[in-house]
Amino acid sequence: MAKTARSPTAEASPPAAAERHRSGSAAGSGLRSLASAASGWWDRWAVMGSGLSKLERAFGDQFPEGERYFGLENFGNTCYCNSVLQALYYCTPFREQLLEYYAKNRNLEDAEENLLTCLADLFSQISASKKKTGVIAPKRFIQMVKKLNEYFRGYMHQDAHEFLNFLLNEIVDILEKESSSAKVSPKTTSPEKVSNGAAVDGVRKEPLVTWVHKNFQGTLTNETRCLMCETVTAKDETFFDLSVDIEQNSSLTSCLKNFFSTETLNADDKFFCDKCCSLQEAEKRMKIKKVPQILVIHLKRFKFIEQLNRHKKLSYRVVYPLELKLSSNSDDADCEYSLFAVVVHLGSGPNQGHYVAKIKSHDHWLSFDDDNVEMIPESTLQTFYGSSREYSGNTDHGYILFYERVGGNRNEKADSPEGGV
Repeated sequence: MAKTARSPTAEASPPAAAERHRSGSAAGSGLRSLASAASGWWDRWAVMGSGLSKLERAFGDQFPEGERYFGLENFGNTCYCNSVLQALYYCTPFREQLLEYYAKNRNLEDAEENLLTCLADLFSQISASKKKTGVIAPKRFIQMVKKLNEYFRGYMHQDAHEFLNFLLNEIVDILEKESSSAKVSPKTTSPEKVSNGAAVDGVRKEPLVTWVHKNFQGTLTNETRCLMCETVTAKDETFFDLSVDIEQNSSLTSCLKNFFSTETLNADDKFFCDKCCSLQEAEKRMKIKKVPQILVIHLKRFKFIEQLNRHKKLSYRVVYPLELKLSSNSDDADCEYSLFAVVVHLGSGPNQGHYVAKIKSHDHWLSFDDDNVEMIPESTLQTFYGSSREYSGNTDHGYILFYERVGGNRNEKADSPEGGV
C-alpha cells in the first residue's frame, strides 16, 4: 500500500522556538540539569566501585537476557528525536525487522548511506553492545536527519510527532526506491520485488508493502451518506498514527469515540452529492477497515487559537489505559492492545519544553530521559495524564501513545467497517 504523508487528521506543528532545557527562561530546567549531573556522577562512581550500573543494580538478577538499555546523548535540542527512537527501539517487531534488514545489507559494496542505514547501524550498536547499559551518541543519525529536512536543523524546539511521521515515511521511501531499482535482480534483498503499483510484464502488481506498513499501517474508511438520496460515498485512507482531539477530564476511550462519531454536514458545510448533482445535507464518519499491529495515537495537545494567533498547549487531563480495546459491529472479537511506550512532553507551551519516553520492557517500566535511563513504578504513568484544571504546576503530559496488538494476525482485516472503542 502506498505510504501516507501523515495521519488523516494530523494537525499542523506548532512554531519552533528555543528548547526549554537549553533556555534560561524555563523554571526547573536548572534543577533537572543539576539532578541529571548528580545522577551521572553517581552512576560513574557506582560502575567504578561495583562494576554494575545503577540500572543493573535495580534489575538485580532479573535483568532481561540479551536486552540492552542505553541512553542517547542530546545534541542541544534532540530530545524530540531521542524519545521517539527509544520508543521504536523497544517496539520489538520493528527492531527485529530493522536489524534483519541491516544484516542483509551492511556488506553490500554499492550500499549508499541514508537515514535507514544510519538508524539500522544505531540499533545494531545498541543490541550488539557487550555492555548491558550505557550511553551512545547518535551523531551520524542526527546529521542525516538535519541534512534531509531543514525543519529539524538548528537549535529550535521541535515536535516529536512530526519527527515520527517524517522518519517512518522516509524509511518507506528508501525501501520503495531499493525495491524499484532491484526488482529485476534475483539477488534483491528488498521487502517486495515489485514497484509500487507499476505494471511488470504487462501485469499490474499490488502496491509495495514494506515491514513499516506491516507494523504501523492501518486503514480508515471515510463514509459520507447523503440524507436526501441515502447514497453512501466511501473512501479509504491509510494511516501510520491516529491524531485525536482531546477534551478536559476525559479518557482516551472517549476521545476515540468522538473520533469515530457521526458528524452532520449542513449549512455552509453541505456535501456535494454526485447522484443528486447538488449540495445536500449529509452524515460523515470514520470507520476502521484494517487495524495496525502497532497502534500509535497522537494526542493533539497543541491547538492553534485564532484569537491569540498562536498555538497553545492543552494541559487537559486525559486518562489512557494500559490495555485498550478497539471494537466493531462484526462478529469478530475486539482487537486488544497493550501500552508499551509513552512519549511525554514536559513544558507549559508549544514553543519550549523537553521530551522523555516512558517504556515498558520485559514487564518493567523505564524512563528514558536522553542519556539517563532508570526504572520507574507503573503508577508513575498516572502523573502524565494531564491537569484537571487549566492552570497547574504539572506541565508533564502524555503526547504520543504506542500500543501493540495482543494476539491476532497482524494482517487481519476488521471486516467491520464500524470503528470504535
